[in-house]
Amino acid sequence: MTTGELSDDLWRDLAPQVLGAVVRRYGDFGIAEDAVQEALIAAATQWPEQGLPDNPKAWLITVASRRFVDQRRSDQARDRREVDAARKAPADELVSAAPDAGPVDQDDTLTSLLLCCHPALTPPSQIALTLRTVGGLTTAQIARAFLLPESTLAQRISRAKASIRQAGARFELPPESERPERMRTALQVLYLIFNEGYTATAGPELHDVQLTREAIRLTRQARELLPRDGEVASLLALMLLTDARRPARTRPDGALVPLAEQDRTRWDRQLIDEGVELISDTLTWAPLGPYQLQAAIAAVHDEAASSDATDWRQILELYRLLEHFSPGPMVTLGHAVAAAMVHGPDEGLAMLRPLDDDRRFARNHRLHAVRGHLLEMADDRSAAYDEYDLAARLATSIPEQDYLRGKADDCARDRD
Repeated sequence: MTTGELSDDLWRDLAPQVLGAVVRRYGDFGIAEDAVQEALIAAATQWPEQGLPDNPKAWLITVASRRFVDQRRSDQARDRREVDAARKAPADELVSAAPDAGPVDQDDTLTSLLLCCHPALTPPSQIALTLRTVGGLTTAQIARAFLLPESTLAQRISRAKASIRQAGARFELPPESERPERMRTALQVLYLIFNEGYTATAGPELHDVQLTREAIRLTRQARELLPRDGEVASLLALMLLTDARRPARTRPDGALVPLAEQDRTRWDRQLIDEGVELISDTLTWAPLGPYQLQAAIAAVHDEAASSDATDWRQILELYRLLEHFSPGPMVTLGHAVAAAMVHGPDEGLAMLRPLDDDRRFARNHRLHAVRGHLLEMADDRSAAYDEYDLAARLATSIPEQDYLRGKADDCARDRD
């Protein structure tokens, strides 16, 4: 295991829990996060050579706690001595010397999630901070999700940490009266984390299973906190129904397989059954909401025995409702595909035209990929080639690039 791989694993698995323990003990979110990152750097330096301590979480809590105290005191000499001591001390000594930060096995991830969704922050800042702190996404990954420059996102995250500190936020679950509103933003965050894991925005792999599993785990926790919240239950159903298809989304060489071509016998029936049962129950008592409608669309796809058996008319009606509840470019893309499947590609193409006026989205590879698909349906191979070729150049995920280049090549052969 390389130092870089170790750092990634630590950040995603232990950092939110260690951060929660340190914030619970000392109360300053900004300094605590800096201290945790210092501890992770120390671990990434030592553990590959010395081996994992018996209790990695306790080791990190101790080192982070010492770093926190050092930063507070601004005592550079003491800082150097205590960091050296932390690096050299055996894990058992570190555990016994740790400040009281609560039970080592306590999972504070959901509390951290809701803290990041503090009302003192704007919704974009809440989402960016949570993705960085709790979800473990890099600033670059978040910037791509927001369609913003990386430097802008870094400033947003820095300001968000300062705002939490100035607001005097305490590390504890918010009052019940505040939980539903906080959870709205938290659900957006969890869905972004899930989507980044299900279709990575960049890199050689299509999936990051660790991220999708973490998003599902946190959403299950959220449902335990708010069991009668229809959108929480619906988001969990949506994640389960979507993740059920993951085994069939790639070939043995990692190449992307589109939904229509997937071997449905490889879909995870246990996840599908759980998701269908959950969304079916939610539809009987909860008001309609965006996640409920998206989960219903996913259920229609998953329950179809084949691509040809998909009930596209039902999906089209669900997308019409979704456009009313949660309009946006990604919803329009799905709506356009459904319209094309029911009424023909020309109707779908017409629905895409307004998206060209959205400067942020006009250069999104998914817009051009969908347009290429609809043009191919319309048998306009030359125009489809242009769209697929542009989509491939705009995509940052290697499996998506390869798939789109392959579609472009197919269209080029067909038009010649």
